[in-house]
Amino acid sequence: MTSNDTRTAIVTGASRGLGRALAHGLAADGWSLVIDARDGRALTRAREALAAQAQAPVVAVAGDVTDSWHRAALVDAAQQLGGIDLLVNNAGVLGPSPRPALADYPIDALDYVLAVNLTAPLGLTQAALPDLRARGGAVLAVTSDAAVEPYEGWGGYAAAKAGAEQLFAVLAVEEPDVRVWVADPGDLRTQMHQEAFPGEDISDRPLPESAVPALLRLVRDRLPSGRYRASDLAGVPA
Repeated sequence: MTSNDTRTAIVTGASRGLGRALAHGLAADGWSLVIDARDGRALTRAREALAAQAQAPVVAVAGDVTDSWHRAALVDAAQQLGGIDLLVNNAGVLGPSPRPALADYPIDALDYVLAVNLTAPLGLTQAALPDLRARGGAVLAVTSDAAVEPYEGWGGYAAAKAGAEQLFAVLAVEEPDVRVWVADPGDLRTQMHQEAFPGEDISDRPLPESAVPALLRLVRDRLPSGRYRASDLAGVPA
């Protein structure tokens, strides 16, 4: 990657949860940031909190990653900061809650789950690739164990994440000059995880911040392209 004083990352879904926690970790490491979320007010609050900590610019661009114009705006904002060194495809949706069986899964809802979790990350990656190639950058795609394990009720989300994992595995082969990491952070205490278990107490799950050191190790050490679990990297110095 480029020198420390010019590093810029795009982090999608950064208004809450893992995206927000990882954005804070990157900011602490001196990265310039372009962050997004669908909820403009929540995104503004996240940007203000980051700006109070960051030593480099933080730009917020509200919108939905399924919109091509929004993806173009994210890339343009990062290029105005010097160019894209890291793309974090974190934005995602669970789908209907309570989680339906596949026999009852609304197809229109599945279309949107696939659009957010599978199609949009590819679209944003395509838009960022010229910069990533030129700058020796990296793509970090957040995944889930649901992509590789058949959990009842997780069919739509799991299909989208499984497809995204294979997509980025192929991208890693096709783009040898760009690091491509697929990272499973494990079960975390996030709003999405609460949506997966409505009415249940998920306070036993670790906070999103617990997964950040493992993800930062990928970035700092520029580990080989591949699939990683945060638990496998935990406790290993970055």
